[in-house]
Amino acid sequence: MKKNHEEQLVNEIIQDFKSRSAQRKPFDAQWQLNMNFLVGNQYCNVGYNNDIEEYDKQYFWQEREVFNHVATLIETRLAKLKTVRPTMTIVPASGDESDVKTARLGKKIINSIYNKEDMSKLICAATKWSEATGTAFYKITWNQDKGSTFAIEESGQKIKMGDVQISVCSPFEIYPESTSCEDINDCKSIIHAKAYHVDDIEAIWGKKVEGGEVNIFSLDNKNDGLGGLGYNSNATRLICTTKTGYAVVIEKYEKPSPSRPNGRLTIVAGNKLLHDGELPYINGTDSDRIFPFVRQVCLEQNGCFWGTSVIERIIPVQRAYNAVKNRKHEYINRLSMGVLTVEDGSIDIDNLEEEGLSPGKILVYRQGANAPTYMGNTNVPVDFSAEEEKLLSEFKVISGVSDIINTNLAKTNISGVALQLIIEQDEARLSVTSDQIKMAIKEVAKHILRLYKQFARVPRLLKVIGDHGELELDYFSASDITSDEVTFETDTELNESLAQRRSMVFELLNAGLLYDENGKLTNRMRVKALELLGFGVWENSQDIYELHQKKASCENSKFMHKIEVKISEIDEHDIHINEHIAFMLGGDFEKNANSEIEIKC
Repeated sequence: MKKNHEEQLVNEIIQDFKSRSAQRKPFDAQWQLNMNFLVGNQYCNVGYNNDIEEYDKQYFWQEREVFNHVATLIETRLAKLKTVRPTMTIVPASGDESDVKTARLGKKIINSIYNKEDMSKLICAATKWSEATGTAFYKITWNQDKGSTFAIEESGQKIKMGDVQISVCSPFEIYPESTSCEDINDCKSIIHAKAYHVDDIEAIWGKKVEGGEVNIFSLDNKNDGLGGLGYNSNATRLICTTKTGYAVVIEKYEKPSPSRPNGRLTIVAGNKLLHDGELPYINGTDSDRIFPFVRQVCLEQNGCFWGTSVIERIIPVQRAYNAVKNRKHEYINRLSMGVLTVEDGSIDIDNLEEEGLSPGKILVYRQGANAPTYMGNTNVPVDFSAEEEKLLSEFKVISGVSDIINTNLAKTNISGVALQLIIEQDEARLSVTSDQIKMAIKEVAKHILRLYKQFARVPRLLKVIGDHGELELDYFSASDITSDEVTFETDTELNESLAQRRSMVFELLNAGLLYDENGKLTNRMRVKALELLGFGVWENSQDIYELHQKKASCENSKFMHKIEVKISEIDEHDIHINEHIAFMLGGDFEKNANSEIEIKC
């Protein structure tokens, strides 16, 4: 009976997957068309059955060169969007000193995970997918095989503590319940289908599945190592690989319902059921269980789950540009090579076709016949050049990016302020996409904190880089995460260059806004100013008072986790006492069972 139930469940999941795949097929075709145009395969179109079809020349002599402006425009957009790396901060749950400190701890946790997971690389990969297809996804899960190892005292068994794992999913892997859902949370269920090797399936889920051939679309660049779109269009290529020994793992996530308050996660591969249970992660706003995915789009599309890529708008202009350039070159070829008119039977046509009219050639024609002549040709029509210029300007208008340096505007005698305003207006269109990236990164940070709050039951050691470049150590557990309200520490990074930052720092210094009450620049502010100027941690001078504060704060954390603290003879006792008193006045110290510790300084 149980076996029949499993077979029925597997069949239902597979049929649901096939239905969603058929519903998504028009979008798949558009994404493949975008990717083909991006890599330079531009003589293709979406056919009647939503398949990509290539079309041939109409005449053998037609030129079919590709003048790829799509790649350069996307590279420019990626280069500008690469600066969108917002700094996160946590809003404390209350004004209590303990909540303020835990909010700082939450910020350190996010920064630590971003460094360990190389979040900048993941954002870059997701942005490449969203620019090419319009949509990309982050998957935030808890990997029990990651993290440091600790031993259980009773058995001596060593196990992993687990840690957050972030991966980027292409839109080819995600199947929503309906394309009319505008967001992930609007879907009642969502399917993540990904190809795994059968050995990996057996290692992860403990069941052996029969493998086969699986087609996988990817954008690969042999120079950047990211498996995505590269900045060098010559090295980027569209790949449709067929992998053998693989099977598609279908993960179906269902939202909580009255019948299933904790939702449902069903995993199927081949014809076997790998897992059936509730949603594993408490990652919602109000301690709910939701999908472990965050969506990032290039441009929002009203009433649709999938975003829109700029490439979709550029494709008609790119086709017209290729046609104009090729027809122009054909016209030039006619002018340079010429078109001969020959009376029938007057000369040897075969010889003329093979050798042409080379300089010094002796052309023999039949006596009494007319000599071969060139057809009259005029100069290249100016309409070709005019249309070419119009199309180039359309590229810039549609894509939202342009090169100010190469325009006549930059060569005119205008002020620097006016030029800066023009640059900001020129990049205003990119702010729509940059806001989507920022919101996605913000949601990823919330998922990270919620997963730690759920799984970090054992005290952990957190390593982060401090303001002065020194290594800071903090102990924390799930109870120390009291707030997951993430906000941005900076407003925008898109228009902020290194030169602008340096100018701002010098203006603040000249205005005296960075000096203390005695009119002096503290060591901490000096180091911060050097970082903003682009010199990094240029000097190691540190504020002694601040270092004692940090040491006392670390001792407070050890008190909470029942870790022995040794008093050093170099401690500044007054500073330590003040920090410990402020800590003991907080609510967490009174609630903790370890509040009987006697602090001696």
